[in-house]
Amino acid sequence: MIRCSECGHENMDGLEYCDACGAKLPTSSQTPAEPASAPEVTASATPPAEASSTDAEAAVAEEPVVPVTVSAPAVSAAPAPVAVLQQAKLTIIRGGTVGKVFPLQAGDNLIGRWDPDSGAFPEVDMENDDPEARISRKHALIKMGEKITIEDIGSLNGTFVNRSRRLEPGSPAELKDGDEVIVGKTFFKLSLS
Repeated sequence: MIRCSECGHENMDGLEYCDACGAKLPTSSQTPAEPASAPEVTASATPPAEASSTDAEAAVAEEPVVPVTVSAPAVSAAPAPVAVLQQAKLTIIRGGTVGKVFPLQAGDNLIGRWDPDSGAFPEVDMENDDPEARISRKHALIKMGEKITIEDIGSLNGTFVNRSRRLEPGSPAELKDGDEVIVGKTFFKLSLS
C-alpha cells in the first residue's frame, strides 16, 4: 500500500495518482538495487526509524511541486462532460410507450424507425412506438459533443423543440436539460442526469 502524502489515503501498490485526491504518489518500486526510491515510499508510509531524516526531508521537499503542476488539472478538467454524456437520455412523455427511455451516446444519435433496406438503424428506434408511422425512417439527428444539438434531416412531419417553430432541415437547435422534443406525434423530454 502507498500512503498519499497530500491526504493520507492508502492506495494500492502500482498506482501513480491517489484515488482520493488525485495527487502524484511516490514511486512504488522498492527493489534493493534502488535505495533512493525506498525512502520516498517509506518516508510517508512507515515510521521514521527506517529512513534517515535527510532522506525523509528530501522526499517531502520534492512532493509538493508534482501535485500542483501535474495532478490538479487532470482531476478537475475532464469529469463534467463525460458524466453529462453518460447520463443523457430521451424519455417518451406523450405518444408511444410513455416512460420508455432511450439513452444517448456521444456523437450522433439518429431518431427514426428501423429499416434495413434503406440503412436506417436509429439509436432512438421508434419502430414499435409509432404505429401511425408519423416518424420518418431517418427523422432527426441529436449530436452529443461539447454541446447537445438536434437537427431535422428532412422529415415529413417535422421536429420541434419546446413547442416552438418547426426546425428547418440542416439548421441545428441547441438542447438543454429538461427541453421537450416533438418528433412526429411523439413527445420526448431530454434529461442530463
